[in-house]
Amino acid sequence: MADRVIQPARSEVAIVIPMLDEEAALPAVIANIATLDPQPAEVIAVDGGSADRSVEIARDAGLHVVEHDRKGRAVQVNRGVTEASAPLICVLHADTALPENALALVERTLANPKRALGGFTPLLTGTKTRWGTSFHNWAKTYYGPILLRPHLFVRGLRLLFGDHAMFFRRADFLAVGGCDPDMNIMEDVDLCLRLCRLGSVKLVPRIVKTSDRRIAEWGALKANWIYFKCGMSWAFGRKKGLDRWYPDIR
Repeated sequence: MADRVIQPARSEVAIVIPMLDEEAALPAVIANIATLDPQPAEVIAVDGGSADRSVEIARDAGLHVVEHDRKGRAVQVNRGVTEASAPLICVLHADTALPENALALVERTLANPKRALGGFTPLLTGTKTRWGTSFHNWAKTYYGPILLRPHLFVRGLRLLFGDHAMFFRRADFLAVGGCDPDMNIMEDVDLCLRLCRLGSVKLVPRIVKTSDRRIAEWGALKANWIYFKCGMSWAFGRKKGLDRWYPDIR
């Protein structure tokens, strides 16, 4: 009798990947998704006009590829969530790797009806492990709202970023209007404010590994200065034009 092949269980989580010229990173993220247990209900890659082989690589891997007519993570995430049919969404950057049980943790976290948003703890690595910046990124999820939105911090606000592999209920995302389509960066922290209207934000104490390519390109001091400058500009009401300080690094 032939050995029975046990297929991994399917979750209720759709993974949405906003991508632009990610042919170098995609093979690793595709391989990482294949290791997840349970598996995602669907994987939707939303392309913002790649000039490389990103679309071809994603299609060959069996991902549901959507070629959007406008680049920008906000509009690409909005499109991906709209295309999804699963009730839960995890937004995964193309340079980030999830732990094997990530989707089970997503389901467990969002089983609490008082929780509207969650994310993992990112470790910047690649050319080398960036312990200092990784620690600072963890710390600012707490001190950011304490300093800038203290009234929301006591209601459960934490400021998460795209590298946290943020996750939420599809219905909640649509109810708050999704990401601001006019924001090219900081759309992720802006989404935290939107979803905090519906419930608390949870930082799951499990590591996701994400590329240090920006720090490798800019250096740690310049990178953290740019992060700070963009964050403070957003905090005091500026939403447009921040991407001039934050160019794409591939």
